[in-house]
Amino acid sequence: MKPKLEIFVDFVCPWCYLAYGAVRQLQAQRPVDLTWSPFPLHPSTPPEGLLLTELLRGMDLDAVHRRINALLDELGLEHGERDRTYNTRLAQELLMWSKTQENGDALVPLLYRAYFVHNRNLAEEKVLLDAVQEAGLDVAGARKVLQERSFSAAVDAEWQRARQHQITGVPAFIAGGYQMSGFHPAAEVQKFLDYVEMQTQAR
Repeated sequence: MKPKLEIFVDFVCPWCYLAYGAVRQLQAQRPVDLTWSPFPLHPSTPPEGLLLTELLRGMDLDAVHRRINALLDELGLEHGERDRTYNTRLAQELLMWSKTQENGDALVPLLYRAYFVHNRNLAEEKVLLDAVQEAGLDVAGARKVLQERSFSAAVDAEWQRARQHQITGVPAFIAGGYQMSGFHPAAEVQKFLDYVEMQTQAR
């Protein structure tokens, strides 16, 4: 039986992108029933985005990028130059829509790539629909979702559920009623799942 693992993420969070890479490695070793859930990391980001120098005032961004890029390289994840963060509310609504679509999981890595590889604005409809098309999903259906905001309430519910779990940062891993926060390599995620399985069997 595949273990169930839920991960709360935001598509402009580098540690979430790293978590995607780690879980991809884990899935190559063992089957996992994986669910991606949205979290509002910077929900007040304006539609045009916000410079990282403004978001992370006082931080040595070059050092931060060197550290993150080295980890991305270790996991074989593509990356480019990025100077802004973007509002991901619409991307999160598309995530919830993708869960209703066959092969909807194909959208997740493409949303990460749009930002981390190409520095594209995830608040723009064209950027999101390009990812939907590349994923082989229903572009017309996705456009309707974005224009009608038909999955807005679903995202609100997920944000509320994150608060109920007392999640304050991402990535956050949840399995069997247990929680683990922050980026962890595949081996550590495996240990977490093993622990959860052991505790579940002991109940």
